[in-house]
Amino acid sequence: MSSSAQPNRRRILGAAVVTAALAELAPRAMADEASGGAAAISGGFPLLRHVKTGLLDIAYAELGPADGAAVILLHGWPYDVHSFVEVAPILAAKGYRVLVPYLRGFGDTRFLSAKTMRNGQPSAVALDTVDMMDALKIERAVLAGFDFGARSADIIAALWPERCKGLVAVSGYLIGSQASGELPLPPEAEHQWWYQFYFATDRGKAGYEKNRIEFNKLIWRLASPKWNFDDATFARSAAAFDNPDHVDIVIHNYRWRQGLAQGEPQYDPLEAKLAAFPNIGVATITMEGDANGAPHPPPAAYAGKFTGRYAHRNIGGGVGHNLPQEAPQAFAQAVIDVSAA
Repeated sequence: MSSSAQPNRRRILGAAVVTAALAELAPRAMADEASGGAAAISGGFPLLRHVKTGLLDIAYAELGPADGAAVILLHGWPYDVHSFVEVAPILAAKGYRVLVPYLRGFGDTRFLSAKTMRNGQPSAVALDTVDMMDALKIERAVLAGFDFGARSADIIAALWPERCKGLVAVSGYLIGSQASGELPLPPEAEHQWWYQFYFATDRGKAGYEKNRIEFNKLIWRLASPKWNFDDATFARSAAAFDNPDHVDIVIHNYRWRQGLAQGEPQYDPLEAKLAAFPNIGVATITMEGDANGAPHPPPAAYAGKFTGRYAHRNIGGGVGHNLPQEAPQAFAQAVIDVSAA
């Protein structure tokens, strides 16, 4: 696995590759739509499917052959499945079965019961992907993601390594605990987490509820200061924030991480294991953009946590926090390389 990569950050995905990948999917998409099993996603993926787990009706995009090696791409906050709108066709054209789910609290993913706690703690969010794999009868998959998605992929690789064929994680090892979240950081680092402290207040929750579109557009700009995304690109993802559980999930996630909100007791055994900061033994590539404006640890701080075949890739050219969307070719290549490891 190569330790460095340089992306072409513009339209690195040729029109022919996209057209071929989407054309292969068209008959299956139309069949699903005719049976009520899928719906088109505006301006991006050709179909949207649903699968029910014990807690959720998970909405997800799927590309590539049904018998291909599974790859699950996991987005973060405040983003959505369109972070992978160029990555997924590259992988599908290579023969992978690519699944891109909306996380709980995003897009068309919904809780099955109004009585279920809107829980954003990391182990619960990660377990959603395992439950999705069980429901779709996927034994193993390459897991790749950033932000919330990288954290979930890390957790699955650490706790259920038999389900993870390989791991691609932007910003590396993101496993934490409530105890670690309560520790004070140097002032400059604390300043980077300003929104975490905002969310800890009633004013912050009300402000996010009222201004979630403006708030999340600000986060996009701060986290990717050199990414010149247009209004249409943001609006396409912003639709995912209209989920009725979005604010509750986001706020609970950050409050839980500070020890200001309780989780659910069924996840206590998982959180106890994660609090020990377990090593990850599956083949892994970690990645970092050279212009990531979001808080992130340096690679030297986490490289030792990956005890299997491992490489880190620094992506140049002004790539920020939303690395899959800003450097899709580099991200897709990492998935391909870790799958072959």
